[in-house]
Amino acid sequence: ENIKNIIIEKKIDLVVIGPEKPLVDGLVDYLEKFEIKIFGPNKIASQLEGSKIFTKKLCKKFNIPTAKFGIFHNKIEAEQFLKETKFPTVIKADNLASGKGVYICNNEEDAKLAINEIFDGKFGEAKNLLIEEFLKGEEMSFFTIHDGQTFKKFGSAQDHKRVLEGDKGKNTGGMGAYSPSRLISKDLEYKIIKKIIEPTLKGLSKIGTNYKGFLYTGLMIVKNEPYLIEYNVRMGDPECQTILPTLKTDLFDIILSCCDEKLNQVKIEWFNKKSLCIVLCSNGYPDRFEKNIEIKNLNKIKLKKEDFIFHAGTVKKNNEILAIGGRVLNFVSVSDDFNLAKKNVLNNLENLKWDNGFYRKDIGYKVIDE
Repeated sequence: ENIKNIIIEKKIDLVVIGPEKPLVDGLVDYLEKFEIKIFGPNKIASQLEGSKIFTKKLCKKFNIPTAKFGIFHNKIEAEQFLKETKFPTVIKADNLASGKGVYICNNEEDAKLAINEIFDGKFGEAKNLLIEEFLKGEEMSFFTIHDGQTFKKFGSAQDHKRVLEGDKGKNTGGMGAYSPSRLISKDLEYKIIKKIIEPTLKGLSKIGTNYKGFLYTGLMIVKNEPYLIEYNVRMGDPECQTILPTLKTDLFDIILSCCDEKLNQVKIEWFNKKSLCIVLCSNGYPDRFEKNIEIKNLNKIKLKKEDFIFHAGTVKKNNEILAIGGRVLNFVSVSDDFNLAKKNVLNNLENLKWDNGFYRKDIGYKVIDE
């Protein structure tokens, strides 16, 4: 209600909802009652991210390729199932977990720890969890934008989720990304749309809703075949930071056309460039880290035209920039090749000289010959 009052009071013409929680909570449905122009999926459509079980059931019903799975309602059931499980296996919290409620377990001990943490409320109250088969392939993210009637492609990216170099250590919200994904091809794009995105939209229409907003399709590519890992009902982070700087068409025009169901009238154009992002994190992330640590030297970094720094977990107090989050800043560079983009990013990170943070130096290692 407070948000609605501010929108009316400030005469705001367009609302774009970024985070997943207000979408899942139904903020779109609420604001639409007051005829406010809003970009983002409604409460039912947001279940694609809000409940992994909702999405898995949709996959089953509409033959969308995904990992085999089981749904469990308590620790006993889940631990019983482990006795028949092949390792590695994947264990997921059903509810929103800020991109962190996924465990890749190599043995029974790891799996029991994951089950206990989820059911003990590490990611909020958990009524269910999923145990999935581990798909051996390469991940990629595929983006589309929707106006409720039609949709258009909106780029691809490769995220690096693990905290340590060489894709080791705990899962995070994302340590860096590059765009476009090295796996994307016309053939794979066609399969993703026909086998995954279109059946999902059909499934939503069968339950009486449509999709408006960004849709992030998280995929595992196994021998050039796409399998759905997860949906996010928003632009991903840090993929968003790599994709948007390569967009030629005005983003505002695209979003407005979606609100008016006129996306088919807009031509989305891109710069033919490569983009790479490295995330600067607070020491200790994704576990405990200190907050309110000053970041000096930011104003000393001279950014070139195609370099960017996006703030993620910072706050400005008394003209000082303080780190308050686990993932603090996103350093991005756009270039003709990934190697140069990465050099630019690493150069800017080194110039910052922030001792209270760390970053992965191997982002994009599969597309860059060291």
